Parts: sequence; structure tokens; C-alpha cells
Amino acid sequence: MVLYFTGQLDAYSESQFMTYVTDVLKTNKSPAVIDLIKVDFLDSSGLGVLVQFAKQCKDSKRRFAVVGNARVVQTVKLVRLEEFLHLAEDLDKAVSQFAT
Repeated sequence: MVLYFTGQLDAYSESQFMTYVTDVLKTNKSPAVIDLIKVDFLDSSGLGVLVQFAKQCKDSKRRFAVVGNARVVQTVKLVRLEEFLHLAEDLDKAVSQFAT
């Protein structure tokens, strides 16, 4: 399952993001990919909800990955969360890792 997002992932959108992701995760048990390629801004609040998403997935033993554009990747790497968030190079690689 791939969840696509656009716009900004920040203090103003974090609640809506988390509510949506939590609802989807409750109704679907598939591995999850968060696609942030079209997100043009990610702040510390956005990173916080990505960490919450990762914790939810880990707690439920769900496989997951996050994909982002250069700006998102730079922000995630700056705080050294790329391994924790299972940051993938692109959507194809993120999805293909679940094919096994």
C-alpha cells in the first residue's frame, strides 16, 4: 500500500496526517510506503509524525518505508532518521523490497 502526500508536512498538517495514516493502518494490514516526493516542506513536527508512523508500524510488526524528494531526504538525513524510517531511494525500490 502506498500513501501519497503533497504540500507541506508541518505543525499545521501533522494532526490531519496522523489521523489519516492511523485510520488507514487500522483497516489495511499490508506493508506501507509513505510517498513524500511531492511534499515541498518538512519541519520537526513533520519528522515527529513520521517517527510516530514508524513506531506504529514497528509495534504492529508491519513492514514500511518512506520515500521523499531531495529536500525531504536531506531533512531526514540531517537528523539521522533514515534507517529508523526505512528511507528508500525511490518508490520502485520501496515497493519492491516488500515483494519477497
